[in-house]
Amino acid sequence: MKELAAALRDLNEDRVNELVDAKLAEGVSPIDIIKECHEGIIAVGELFAEGKYYLTELMFSGEIMQGVMAKLEPLIASKSSEDKIIGSVVIGTVSGDIHDIGKNIVVNLLRSNGFKVIDLGVDVPAKDFVEMVKTSGTKVLGLSALLNSTYPEIKNVIDALKEAGIRDQVKVIIGGTIMSEEIREYTGADAFATDAVTGIKYCRQVYAQKE
Repeated sequence: MKELAAALRDLNEDRVNELVDAKLAEGVSPIDIIKECHEGIIAVGELFAEGKYYLTELMFSGEIMQGVMAKLEPLIASKSSEDKIIGSVVIGTVSGDIHDIGKNIVVNLLRSNGFKVIDLGVDVPAKDFVEMVKTSGTKVLGLSALLNSTYPEIKNVIDALKEAGIRDQVKVIIGGTIMSEEIREYTGADAFATDAVTGIKYCRQVYAQKE
């Protein structure tokens, strides 16, 4: 594990900020910095799942990451503003889950890669996802979750899309460290991703096929 990822895993806020500032001074891409931070966030999630970290540590890691993004977002925005918009993506954390660290990383990476992102936030009810898919005309819906208990809710969102008659209009990708092919099959999603880069690649593929 690289030093920045390890510092974030260990919740060493001062060291994280020192390393981010040093990398920016060296000319390291903000996207590369986010990718390394994402590795640390995954490690935090694993420690939480093992019972070695608790909700307090999980929330603190999110606060550290928010501080990092405050440094990087202006740099990402200045780059992405010059890029052609590839397409739109609606994303949110499903009802019953308030975790947003991974989702926020994906949102920023999507924007830096030329996507318009509609972020619905956390604890989002199925009807809100359905309504935004209808009104936005998006081709991709991203459902984020960290808790095992949210599997039925993910399936509920996809079932709600079917009931609204718009399931075939949108590709649904589920994201989070807990995701797997088995969960994708159970929920009826089109794809899953356990890391941000895989999610961005999938969104690109969807819009490439729509051209």
